[in-house]
Amino acid sequence: MLLFLDVDGTLLPFGSARPYPSYEARFALPAPAVEHPLLDRVDPALGARLTALGCELVWATTWMDDANVCLAPWLGLPPLPLVDWPDEDEPHAPLHWKTRPLVAWADGRAFVWVDDEITVADRDWIAAHHPAPALLHRVDHRDGLTERDFTVVEEWLEARRTGR
Repeated sequence: MLLFLDVDGTLLPFGSARPYPSYEARFALPAPAVEHPLLDRVDPALGARLTALGCELVWATTWMDDANVCLAPWLGLPPLPLVDWPDEDEPHAPLHWKTRPLVAWADGRAFVWVDDEITVADRDWIAAHHPAPALLHRVDHRDGLTERDFTVVEEWLEARRTGR
């Protein structure tokens, strides 16, 4: 099972009027990670939670290689595969620009996509164009991934694994 993972608004919360917690690095990080001004908003414990889901984790973010250079070490994750976004000038509205490339990357496999910009149009399009089960879970960008989000994903994965 694939899990496509966005960064901004999903792992890295933003846009809230309340202050964000600041997390300390568990070990010395490479220079690019140390220099990232908002990295300390990302809870390093999310890495273990994501790993425990038992999915093949895939970066689905515009961070590209910086996700592996900065975020993977911060989260205690190995380097993850990256979705390589095509260069397209064609507008995708009402679909999110990630929707078609993620379905292509999944290549008929079941997947979970966690992002803060998923819409009904994306859900409808994937339901009509992707043959395997897919959970498109929208995360509140002000909070990032929360316990409630993990519960939704875990329940969906368990239902797929047990055939419910």
